[in-house]
Amino acid sequence: MGLGPRSPHQAGRRFPAGGKRGRGAKGSGRPPAGRQRPTCPPPDGRSEPAPDAYPHLSPEALGYFRRALSALKEAPETGEERELMVHNILKEVEAQALALATNRTGSEMLQELLGFSPLKSLCRVWAALRSDLRFVACHRCGVHVLQSALLQLPRLLGSPAEEEEEEEEEGKDGPLETLEELVLGLAAEVCGDFLFYCGDTHGSFVVRTLLQVLGGTLLESERARHRGSQSPEAQRAPTRECKPTDFEVPETFLNCLQDVSSCFLKDIAVFITDKISSFCLQVALQILHRKRPQCCAHLCNAVIGYLSSRNSSADGSPLLLFLRDQTSSRLLEQVLLVSEPPRLQSLFEDHFRGQLQTLAAHPIANFPLQRLLDAITTPELLSPVFEELSPALEAVLAQGHSGVVIALVGACRRVGTHQAQVLQLLLEAFHCAEPSSRQVACVPLFAALMAYEVYYGLAEEEGAVPAEHQVEMATARDLGEVTVLGSLLLQHLLHFSSPGLILRSLSALTGPQLLALAQSPAGSHVVDAVLTSPSVTRKQRRRALKTLKGQYVALACSRHGSRVLDAIWSGAALGARKEIAAELGERNQELIRDTFGHHVARNVALTTFLKRREAWEQQQGAVAKRRRALNSVLED
Repeated sequence: MGLGPRSPHQAGRRFPAGGKRGRGAKGSGRPPAGRQRPTCPPPDGRSEPAPDAYPHLSPEALGYFRRALSALKEAPETGEERELMVHNILKEVEAQALALATNRTGSEMLQELLGFSPLKSLCRVWAALRSDLRFVACHRCGVHVLQSALLQLPRLLGSPAEEEEEEEEEGKDGPLETLEELVLGLAAEVCGDFLFYCGDTHGSFVVRTLLQVLGGTLLESERARHRGSQSPEAQRAPTRECKPTDFEVPETFLNCLQDVSSCFLKDIAVFITDKISSFCLQVALQILHRKRPQCCAHLCNAVIGYLSSRNSSADGSPLLLFLRDQTSSRLLEQVLLVSEPPRLQSLFEDHFRGQLQTLAAHPIANFPLQRLLDAITTPELLSPVFEELSPALEAVLAQGHSGVVIALVGACRRVGTHQAQVLQLLLEAFHCAEPSSRQVACVPLFAALMAYEVYYGLAEEEGAVPAEHQVEMATARDLGEVTVLGSLLLQHLLHFSSPGLILRSLSALTGPQLLALAQSPAGSHVVDAVLTSPSVTRKQRRRALKTLKGQYVALACSRHGSRVLDAIWSGAALGARKEIAAELGERNQELIRDTFGHHVARNVALTTFLKRREAWEQQQGAVAKRRRALNSVLED
């Protein structure tokens, strides 16, 4: 692998779990969030009203809305009484919409009320806020109300308008606008001062939600953020984990999306270099990639064109400077993820070739490299990338950039090439390739991201011949901590076309070790991969998990283990189900009393098994027959 002789630090290598990236993550090179932006005056020279000029919510009004919301939650979910209650509450909201939206507690209640709101009530509340749209959109509480209103569109778009009396059709300034008109009006307001809204800490949330609504696509990451998921873990969640949800929108929305997206081109430099504004462009790329691919490609070309025109770095393409930058690197990650294979190949040839090992070692640039690897779908691109990056596999792991290695293994799984080579390189990196007896220990090493000597606490001198694997030592040791990245690595390897080595290593685990793997939050997904991988035969699956026999009760009584047992049960044949039910039945009362165990007992129909065995067998036989019929249909 070109790593040279072992050095003392190589012999005892513990691979860091990977660089954390997010708000104030240690070693990420990213400063904590929370930068205060200067207040921008309105572009037309108008002065902003003083805060005291806006209405305030009285304690009495706040108490009324709190009681009203509580009563609404307790009311029946349907019926005339509930409809009347919602109508009356939202009429009161309309009169105090601005005061509610800009009050912390009032804003939270208004967001909940909008979730109950019918179409026309929502339009009236929106219309009441429209005259102060700029203030509300850039207010730390008001922004969430606007987001909530926008996020009601999947529920309300296309719903029939309620029949109401003529006087209720009139708003303050004339006929009530439709929901479609209100959204398009908001888009026009945003386009009129695009840089301001995108650059404002709060206003940028409105722009990002508006882009999703116009495109008829809600991104999971944005919905989670709106729900208040601001934990460091949520902030560090990679873009590739987003699960978009599509809904139908009128053609006018998609046309408007294209118009709004064209605003990015006017000041592309700002959206590349400004931290807050850049988030809006990233969301736009994700939405356009799904709904307007040509427009997405045009934006990507504009980004790459601008970056490529800057001063060249000393070691190659000017793009390399931006790959190391805290803000622009995040935008480039998204550009890589939405680029089509020909464009990705071109980017590699023009900017990445010859620089992969340098990028993999950089605390910031390794993240865009991971996204490049995530986007690879062709062997023509994977082959030169693998050839350049694979010699540095152990060094990359030692630097704590395990995500690069996981992404490379994931690319091999997805494309279907270089699988045997990358597995051999992993064995060498974790010091379990030679002697061959060590290979059976690869699963716990990969799971813990530790080299063989560190995991087993051995002291090997430089140049010494590696010792043979000691089975007694391995079985006496508890399973090490399963890391998230280690779990992802094993999941990829189990989906390789030949996962035999990983399965043999799993078979070598003792019952308690395999139980610890299945009970681990991250390790349980490794067992899931054994159960779901198309490369694993039924016979291999049974052999790999056979040591769980005798551990089923402990498995059933744990949060993650019970889910694993349910998955095992779902795929088990009748004979295996009898064995599992018989073992669980011996401690039936313990299961019933356990928080997780009683769900397993119900799923297994344990009471029927213990009292009416014949009926249970007939029931399970019918279930198996239905499953076989379903599988045959799916295979056809």
